[in-house]
Parts: sequence; structure tokens; C-alpha cells
Amino acid sequence: MSAAPQPPALRHAFVTGAAGFIGSTLVDRLLADGVRVTGWDNLSTGQRRFLEGATRHPGFRLLEGDNLDLPALRAAMAGSDFVFHLAANADIKDGWSHPEKDLHQNTIATFNVLEAMRANGVRRIAFSSTGSVYGEALVTPDRPTPEDDAFPVQTSLYGASKAAGEGLIAAYAEGGQLDEAYLFRFVSILGERYTHGHVFDFYRQLLDHPDHLRVLGDGSQRKSYLYVQDCIAAILHVARLGTARGARHRTQVYNLGTPEFVQVKDSIRFICGALGLNPRLDFTGGDRGWIGDNPFIFLDTRRIQATGWKPRLTIEQGVVQTLRWLEANRWVYESRR
Repeated sequence: MSAAPQPPALRHAFVTGAAGFIGSTLVDRLLADGVRVTGWDNLSTGQRRFLEGATRHPGFRLLEGDNLDLPALRAAMAGSDFVFHLAANADIKDGWSHPEKDLHQNTIATFNVLEAMRANGVRRIAFSSTGSVYGEALVTPDRPTPEDDAFPVQTSLYGASKAAGEGLIAAYAEGGQLDEAYLFRFVSILGERYTHGHVFDFYRQLLDHPDHLRVLGDGSQRKSYLYVQDCIAAILHVARLGTARGARHRTQVYNLGTPEFVQVKDSIRFICGALGLNPRLDFTGGDRGWIGDNPFIFLDTRRIQATGWKPRLTIEQGVVQTLRWLEANRWVYESRR
């Protein structure tokens, strides 16, 4: 049996959402590995400050632009050989306040990225999807969700828009427009440069009133989280292995997470313990925090672990690491007002 063809080297990466939490961390890792990087961001939520180190690197350029501007996107992508598509609207909780955002910034933007790739002959992509595409499990809900699980019910506009993006990428790959497509379904990501999510929100509350904490739902929601450096390591590990090259299907799906989950109350305990606080907890009630909140998120990560990747940090370690970064970088709260 002949060996699978080796993937070409990664030389010039194009990163959408390059000034964001995960995107800027990926940019730094790629540059450290000797890869040229073109960063693309409309800076609506991204922070130039996250790219201060990258902008001093001769192998990096940042272009300000929007994925909805296809001509500009095509021009910016010229010369790249791999696209890491991370830009998205990730506001799940308030999705019904602006439902068009998920359609435009997640689904249509992904179509434009694919068309820009086609115009430039770029045939490899890694896409940041989400565990939310699984919706809310209706069968054996307490087991970890595998990649080949059914999508029984979409419970958020965000999850639906990401599922649509996945479908577009798979169609381009099966239609011969891509050689390698990697879809990474994340749990929530934690770590340095984290600017929204439960640790961010809880710490902001505790800065304002350390004696009490408002908690959406009843605190029993079970969630899984992954440290950002572990997330980036997984993405680059798979991209360099080239597992889609020579496979029957050019689209490969990987869950990313830790082999554990915690209750929201556990996460509060980690945060308050690290801060030395014992606030009163005021629960809003119910088994979920908002419309579209999945009360149990736990992904089966055996497929990615079979490639040789494993997370380094536990959920508790990731929560505390995130908190310590927020303590040292309170400016992110002013930037989000």
C-alpha cells in the first residue's frame, strides 16, 4: 500500500480575525514557527494591542478589512497558501438582538473567504467551528458528543450559522475546489487575551461588588473549556499532519476540548478561591442561562487525541490562568464598554 501523500509545507498563512483572542495567539505561534502571516481583521472586536509583538516581526503584515468586502478580501489573500478562518460573530447570548449578524459575519463571510481562496488558488483551510453545531443532544444526553453525532436541534443562531459555514466548506472540498479542509468544533476557549465569556463576566462583577455575584441559570449547567494554547497546538498539529490529504473525503472534522467538564458552580469556586472571595450567589433560575444556552456541553475528543495531541491544562488550570491574565490586564474591560 502506498503512503499517503505528504502535505506541502506551510509557508504563508492568511488569518482572518487576526486581532482577536484566538487569532492573535495563532499569529504569534505561526511567526515563532517561521511562517509568514497576513493578518486580516475589521477590528470591530479585535485589539491591535494583541498584535504589538507580531507587528514588530518582519514576516507579518496586518491588513484592516472586512470579510463582507469580497474584492478587498481577494486582493489581501494573494500569495497565501493556507487560510485559517477564525473571524466570526461569537455573541451567542444576544443573538436574537441582531440575528442578521450571524448570517452575515459567519455564513456569508465564510462563503466570501472560500471565493477569495478559489480566486487565488489557495486550497487548504482550517475553520473555527463550535460544539454548538450539535445543538442540544436528545439521545443519551449525558455522554460526550462524537464528531459523527446527529444534529438533532439547532438551538442558537450562532450554531446554525457555523453549521452552514461547515456545509459550504465541505461542498467546496467535495466539489474539487479544496485539497484540505479542517473543521474544528471548539468548546469554549480560555486563556490570555480572553475578552468575553463567563470568567470575563464574573470577574467584572466581582470587581464592582465582591460581596455578591449574579449567575445566569441555576449554576448546574455542565460545560467544558479548553486553554487557548492547547487549542492552537491542536489546529497546527492537524494542519501539519495533513490528515485530509489523500483521504476519501477532503473535509476532516475534529472536536477540540478537554476530557472533562465542570458545573458553572465549580468554575465560580475556582475563580472565587483564586481571588480569596466568598460572595453571595444570586441565581436567576432555570437549567440554562439564556435562550440557546446548552445546559450540557462535553465533546468526545478521541479522534484528535488519536493523532497524538493532548491538552496540557485542566479546566481549573485554564480558568485560573485566564483570571490571572484579566487581573493584570484590566484595560480590556474599558475597551469593551
